[in-house]
Amino acid sequence: MHEGCSGSFESGKQVVDKLRVMGFSEGLMPLPLEMTCENCGKDFQMYTFESKCECGMVYGVTPCHAFSADHVQAAGIDY
Repeated sequence: MHEGCSGSFESGKQVVDKLRVMGFSEGLMPLPLEMTCENCGKDFQMYTFESKCECGMVYGVTPCHAFSADHVQAAGIDY
């Protein structure tokens, strides 16, 4: 699925699953990321590696890639 920082994920669900397995879901981001939800279009800040917009869309980013919103992937509503 993913090998260290050089690996890649095929979906946001894989990112979130990896975060949960490794215990990083609730870990704080080095710096919060400003995000716009792809589901409802509302802006929110991502403070943890796994975050949720107010509409329920779950997002994830690995600690290795937490420096850029370009690496954040959506996993689905209430995933």
